[in-house]
Amino acid sequence: MKQLTVRGVDEKLHTTLKREAKQRGISMNRYVVRLLKEAVGQSQRPQEPRISHELDHLAGTWSQEQAREFSRILEEQRDIDEGLWR
Repeated sequence: MKQLTVRGVDEKLHTTLKREAKQRGISMNRYVVRLLKEAVGQSQRPQEPRISHELDHLAGTWSQEQAREFSRILEEQRDIDEGLWR
């Protein structure tokens, strides 16, 4: 196996790579190799679904009434107007 040194990795990118590798339970090296293979079309397995945590701070913040109202509005949007599809 060959080795590769990557220069110019800023702190933000390093932190992101480290966090993503940890979330997947693999080493950062293995994660970076996986990313490189995917980038050049050499990935042998389907890409893992990306899990986003950007909205975690909102989880559990709605009242029961807000949740019911949201569900009601979603149900209204799910109604199909048959006349539009003829």
